[in-house]
Amino acid sequence: QVHLVESGGGLVQAGGSLRLSCAASGRSFTTYTLGWFRQAPGKEREFVAAIRWASAATLLSDSVKDRFTISRDNAKKTVSLQMNGLKPEDTAVYYCAASPEYLSSTRDAYDYWGQGTQVTVSS
Repeated sequence: QVHLVESGGGLVQAGGSLRLSCAASGRSFTTYTLGWFRQAPGKEREFVAAIRWASAATLLSDSVKDRFTISRDNAKKTVSLQMNGLKPEDTAVYYCAASPEYLSSTRDAYDYWGQGTQVTVSS
């Protein structure tokens, strides 16, 4: 079992920055991939970024790879999503998730999910 708790969402103007954090706990989460997904109203949940905890290898979606970075802090047991250059289309609920697969971008590969945190970008 892996338990995930997100924090750091909020309201920001276009062009601004936010940093999301995901606190992980439970057995063997260090053998997992930790990912971020987002879901806007009326849309499917989509992949944003992922990091393999053991190696810190990362994968980002094309829509955010020039603006977002993902990292993990071993000591704090957290995964962070640094979001720069935010756009109104980034507005969504952001979810942290854990998968046993290597750097998967597929929603079904993720077994554990946090409760989500709202990010709103105003124009």
